[in-house]
Amino acid sequence: MAMLTEAEARELLGRVLAQSTADACVVSAGGSSGGNIRYARNTVTTAGEEENRTLSVTASFGKRSGSSSTNDFSSEALTAVVRRAEELAKLAPEDPEYLPPLGAQQYRPTPNWSERTAGMTAADRAQVAAGSIRPAKAANCVAAGFLEDSAGWNARMSSTGNFGYHRSTSADFSVTVRTEDALGSGYGASDSHDFGAMDHESASRIAIEKAVASRSTRAIEPGKYTVILEPLASVGLLQFMWGGFNARSADEGRSFLSKAGGGTRLGEQLFGEEVTVTSDPWNPLVPRAPYAGDGQPQQATTWIEKGVVKNLACPRFWAQKTNREALPGPSNIIMQGGTASTEELIRGTERGVLVTRTWYIRSVDQQTVLVTGLTRDGTFYVENGRIVHAVKNFRFNESPVIMLNNIDALGAPVRTGGNLIPPMRVRDFTFSSLSDAV
Repeated sequence: MAMLTEAEARELLGRVLAQSTADACVVSAGGSSGGNIRYARNTVTTAGEEENRTLSVTASFGKRSGSSSTNDFSSEALTAVVRRAEELAKLAPEDPEYLPPLGAQQYRPTPNWSERTAGMTAADRAQVAAGSIRPAKAANCVAAGFLEDSAGWNARMSSTGNFGYHRSTSADFSVTVRTEDALGSGYGASDSHDFGAMDHESASRIAIEKAVASRSTRAIEPGKYTVILEPLASVGLLQFMWGGFNARSADEGRSFLSKAGGGTRLGEQLFGEEVTVTSDPWNPLVPRAPYAGDGQPQQATTWIEKGVVKNLACPRFWAQKTNREALPGPSNIIMQGGTASTEELIRGTERGVLVTRTWYIRSVDQQTVLVTGLTRDGTFYVENGRIVHAVKNFRFNESPVIMLNNIDALGAPVRTGGNLIPPMRVRDFTFSSLSDAV
């Protein structure tokens, strides 16, 4: 019973909702089935398949709400979960920001389903592992990777007449390759809702090449460098910035988009003219659900246009309080770029550092979005348009806001972690110290 059709989901949620005596009630449910394979030291260590399902009820009496959930879909359990949510609601304090559930909404389906992914087998997963382990062995390297795939559905129904149903698939692959002497390391990843569109063999090949090339490193002095950031390197930094695109946190002075003395920086040019960022759940490369967690219909939205802040997400309560239109936050991030590859960006670099991955990134200052982290899995010195040698890893202290003001060139966007991010060449990136990490 992991996968329910829209009609089956509507019937189930309607049956549960009919048992509620609350002033308002929202019932949501979802299920998924899929599998995984994990390998380390060039040997498969675990593999399996799983099915999950859950149903949640949120009941409200006035401004008091309670929630309960279950993975037991028997009639008795469904009745019990409704009663439990109502009992908790009567015990809860009033929520001064409570809003009733949305009424009927229109949701346009998104292309977030792939029969190829939904039909994946253990043999498919084993083939991915073999396509990584065999070339790693041939290169005298050791591979450790993980592939996970799933197909699922989710649905929600409210006592105010709203119903939504969405089904989706996903496949995520990542691999770390080390040289046998453990001195060199490389990383590769690929993800998609469509397993047929994934290039896991290329991800493994790149990880092997980086590992071999980074076996012998030289230390160079920390400082400010022009860097070529592969999408896997920049996405971890950029994610610290997206949360700031929120009207409430900006209004309350808690965001880098807060204006000194009050107000927000909506409409101001805060980034280089090369920077345009949108979100679009209907994009065929990075599709997402057509509704947000509270049932708001998602929208294709421009957040930054040629460096200018164009929109801020606005939760329903804050929209009502400030007389704004509600706007859900981005379900994906699509950053426009150019047509160049990472290799072409390297060829156009006189002197700089290629960063292929960042990790252990932590926030230092929310007001400036300053973060700190480490490079790893292959960092290289570039001179006169070519990679000269691998370098010892760095700790960096940088703000993605400043980073997006120092863009020298952008490449063609690629899917990375469910987003579209281009490789980028950035001036004056701050490396603060050396790191012994491989």
